[in-house]
Amino acid sequence: MEIIIRYMKKVRLLNTKSDACRPSEYISDYHIHIIVRNGSMTFSDRRQMHTAGRNDFVIWQMSNTIVDVSYSDDFEADFLLVSSDFLGLYNPEMIWAAKGYIFIKMNPVFPLNNKALEYLNDDFLQFRNRLANENALFYDDVIGRVFQIFLFDIWDVYSTSIQNMQTDDNSARIFIHFLNLAQKHSITNRDVAFYASELCITPKYLSQISQDVSNQPASTWIEYYAAFEIIQFLNDKSISLTDIADRMHFSSNSHFTRYCKRVTGMTPTEYREKL
Repeated sequence: MEIIIRYMKKVRLLNTKSDACRPSEYISDYHIHIIVRNGSMTFSDRRQMHTAGRNDFVIWQMSNTIVDVSYSDDFEADFLLVSSDFLGLYNPEMIWAAKGYIFIKMNPVFPLNNKALEYLNDDFLQFRNRLANENALFYDDVIGRVFQIFLFDIWDVYSTSIQNMQTDDNSARIFIHFLNLAQKHSITNRDVAFYASELCITPKYLSQISQDVSNQPASTWIEYYAAFEIIQFLNDKSISLTDIADRMHFSSNSHFTRYCKRVTGMTPTEYREKL
């Protein structure tokens, strides 16, 4: 029963009318994914005002500062609440996640065509059905898998826009370039200074940009991608831990073990034992 309560708090699916609540009541506690069913809503992210209407999809990331929210009298929406730690635990793909994070930050409202609406409606229905089955033996993992499918569908819906993402914000452009570099080089380079040099800026300025754009230091994003590479290697048991340390240019096995523990929460040996 303890597990069920824990995960019911981490993932919730609500409707503004049947549950008599509004998405803005949960801004400080969850990542919020909203499908507007009727009426309209307006809000500010402190950069500009946004308006969402029927069949628009809205994502409020916990890192965004959402203020000045208002709703029309006939407003209705279904909205999915996901806690930050649940998102981190079941995030299925880091490369798209990072680019999607920036796209959503700049575009919190996204109009859905009929096909995209069909996908997300089906995902919400799956959430509703699975969340209701509180006594399922593998309740937490089932909800996690539904959430992973939901994220894949979101990135598919956004894919063209993300690939063509342009911004007049110089900081955002530098940050996107930094993410691409981290994706490419984190397997062997995990020093902020390396990426700052590649971008022809100072490490301090890169860290400032990362903090301003994502509310996370540059080192966190480097570790994000490095952790992805480490897990890929650890999943292949034909590669020894010594080989992984060598391929990722760690100075010693002990250094690799400490780094792995910090970014994944487990030592390499513990991770493989879990597998």
